[in-house]
Amino acid sequence: MNSLSILAFLISIAALARAETYDLLIRGGRVVDGTGSPACFADVAVKDGRITAIGKLNGAATTTLDAQGLIVAPGFIDVHTHAEDIADLPLAENFLCMGVTTLVLGNCGGSTLNVAEFFKKLEAMRISPNVASLIGHNTVRSHAMGGAFNRPPTDEELSRMKGLVEQGMKDGALGLSTGLIYLPGTFARTDEIIELAKVAAAYDGMYVSHMRDEGLDIQESLGELFRIAREGHLRAHVSHIKLSGKPSWGRATKVIDLIEKARGDGLDITQDQYAYTASSTGISQLIPETAREGGKFRERINDPAQKEQIVREMKAKLKRGLRESYAYATIADYSKDPSLDGKNIVEAAQLKRGSDSLDDQIELILEIQANGGASGVFFGIDEGDLRLFMQHPNTMFASDSGVRKFQEGVPHPRGYGNNARVLAKYVRELKLLRLEEAIRRMTSLPATTFHIQDRGQLREGNRADLVVFNPATVQDNATFSDPHHYATGFAAVIVNGVIVVKDDTHTGAQPGMIVRRKTTESTNSR
Repeated sequence: MNSLSILAFLISIAALARAETYDLLIRGGRVVDGTGSPACFADVAVKDGRITAIGKLNGAATTTLDAQGLIVAPGFIDVHTHAEDIADLPLAENFLCMGVTTLVLGNCGGSTLNVAEFFKKLEAMRISPNVASLIGHNTVRSHAMGGAFNRPPTDEELSRMKGLVEQGMKDGALGLSTGLIYLPGTFARTDEIIELAKVAAAYDGMYVSHMRDEGLDIQESLGELFRIAREGHLRAHVSHIKLSGKPSWGRATKVIDLIEKARGDGLDITQDQYAYTASSTGISQLIPETAREGGKFRERINDPAQKEQIVREMKAKLKRGLRESYAYATIADYSKDPSLDGKNIVEAAQLKRGSDSLDDQIELILEIQANGGASGVFFGIDEGDLRLFMQHPNTMFASDSGVRKFQEGVPHPRGYGNNARVLAKYVRELKLLRLEEAIRRMTSLPATTFHIQDRGQLREGNRADLVVFNPATVQDNATFSDPHHYATGFAAVIVNGVIVVKDDTHTGAQPGMIVRRKTTESTNSR
């Protein structure tokens, strides 16, 4: 055989090797790899749940998707969810239909206590998205301190809390979360949190915080987060960064400058954001935490003197926010009386009490809490501040949502539309962000920050979590008044190589995996 024949033979062998059979082949799309680099045209092949080839591919496949005119990108990672209800709603349609393939649970200080047991349960039952979790400070504190929270923990209780955090980290949690406006975390001193953060740091975990204040006192709250990061020796993350309430509007540049200074001083600080000008939490947050602490709320509002003090504090807080009523607060889901869902407190007070006076509004809020509470939507964020935070390169996009039960309540629309809203409004319509940059914030940035392995970037060898969508039509369809609408524009959403959403419809597939922190031994023990 002469040299030319040998060369031809080698070329044919190489071509055959390249022309292998794949499980899935996505042809002709514009590939956005998640790094922020410009899009390029390429085919993407998947086999055994991983990306096996990217380029001009000649192989055959069990399933082929035509992606001409479409974007092919890594699946989106939502680092701030409250999706502990995934066990009850394992398809998680609201997340998958907007391209989210990995959920981080355990935020705002609330998580499962036994991470290993929770993960084992999800693995046994099968779920559609991938799931990771943080270990929650409020959960740990509640378990260790037995209901008496308005005090520091004893040495024994702190030791118990540290043990619970350590066990959560050993079981694969990504880090420690706090919710410092919620019970019982609101009563925790900074020193307590630092001691627990050190435990997470020993396992290369991070600190994720819903800070004590997101309004006029945000500078002090950021200072606390920076101190915890510095003394705990770990990276720290600001949950759903915002400036709440009109008195605090217009300070986004100052907040960003504080974060940048901290980063310049050597701290690793990042943040996430939802793309809406309203927040969502419990209606209980309208009531002073001292009134709700210790399980004695009914007793306190039945005591005239204590109730008078509670009402006085509520009115004073309203005044500080330059508000005259609770019209900014909408009832989202009140199981005791669903007829109030979707109505603001003023409207609901008129309906239930025949008067919309401020006193009647407060009486209704207290009644709701006494009857088990309700979730709410709170309008109080400035669009200009939102856009400034959005333009910062370390801002990720996260929904702050649980798994939605279709047509139940009138929840915040972010649970159905957050990622699609960024792509539709802020990329396509307003051109506030490049498409490649927006996708980086949803993929490689959260994966790198939260140390999620083998996901968040479209490259050979990574897990095949992918989205295929039309940039000209991708759309959030959920609104505040009518939230139960899935996002559209997604030709395919793929989890671990399996198509979970096809042409905006969930396929019923449940290929999701548990995403554990990769290292399971303390760095102190090496």
